[in-house]
This record gives sequence, C-alpha cells and structure tokens, in this order.
Amino acid sequence: MVDLTEQEQAALRLAMRAMAEVMNEIGWSTPLNALSEAQVLSLAEVAIGGFQEAMRASTPAKDLEVPF
Repeated sequence: MVDLTEQEQAALRLAMRAMAEVMNEIGWSTPLNALSEAQVLSLAEVAIGGFQEAMRASTPAKDLEVPF
C-alpha cells in the first residue's frame, strides 16, 4: 500500500463521493462481478477524474509549473 499524504487522502474522499453517485445509479446491492464493462469504466473514470480534480483544486497555482 502507498503512504498517502493528507492532501491525497482528502482527494480520495472527494472521489468516493462521486463514485457513490454512480453506485446509486447502478444499485448498491449489485455485486461487483455483475457490473457491465460500461459500468466499471464509468466508476473508474469518476474515481480517477474526481481524484485529479480534487488534487488540482487543492494545489496552489504557483505549484502547477513543471519543475524541470
């Protein structure tokens, strides 16, 4: 397991909220192995996108430059 920073942990919590919305549409009682490919892709996109968006929002603008 990776040691996450506090910023990354907060971003994961925000991403989980977005994933919960998708799971509400799918149905919480649906087993993961019963999800369609489209449903799994939707969950992955929401998880990754939510995490990236939260990280971007929590990073000061001056830190957005590439360090090299």
